[in-house]
Amino acid sequence: MLKNILPRGRSRSLNRNQKAAIAGVGALGAAAVALTAVPASGQTTTTSEAAPTAKVAYSTKQIQDVHAGVTGQLAGASQKVAAIEAKQEAAAKKATVEKKAAAEKAAAKREAKESTSRSAQRTEVKKAAPKSYPNNLDGWIREARAIMKKHGIPGSYEGIHRNIMRESSGNPMAINDWDINAINGIPSKGLLQVIPPTFKAYHVPGTSKNIYDPVANIVAACNYAADKYGTMDNVDSAY
Repeated sequence: MLKNILPRGRSRSLNRNQKAAIAGVGALGAAAVALTAVPASGQTTTTSEAAPTAKVAYSTKQIQDVHAGVTGQLAGASQKVAAIEAKQEAAAKKATVEKKAAAEKAAAKREAKESTSRSAQRTEVKKAAPKSYPNNLDGWIREARAIMKKHGIPGSYEGIHRNIMRESSGNPMAINDWDINAINGIPSKGLLQVIPPTFKAYHVPGTSKNIYDPVANIVAACNYAADKYGTMDNVDSAY
């Protein structure tokens, strides 16, 4: 007992040194008690049992299955990528073909339009540029017949030429100053020797109003002959 440590007759109040000594004795006693609890073998024991350690199973088969699964996934992913790339390539080729076809169609359309435009221009040029004829008896007869055709006036080249040669010998300025018409003051004039009243009555619009104009004279005379004789071809003498 700690109380036996104190000498008899002394005050029971403890000073600081005494308290320290008592604390040291207590600590030594606790250590001694702890040492007596240690087994002789030097091993320590615990008051609670340790949880059994879980066993880890290792299997070569499982590792192979995992590798095969990963390989299969990679192969599947590669196939998907290849399929996507093939689809994209097919779409690109299709777009290229469609673009080329559209360009060819547009070019053909432009060409057709330009061809139509050129054709229309040529037609306009033909319409704008009237056919020219030589300034001689052959040219006068052919031009006169072209005008007669538009107005439905009959008369062959041979019939017109034959009557011109008999009436004026092909001189557009010929004038008859001796026949009955001349005596009456209205002499016959021009290639087909037409008197002024007849020329005026049978003048064809679009031709010159000058009686000495060779084309206008032929057309008016043939118009008169068609009215009186059916056609200039039926005339073989003065008419």
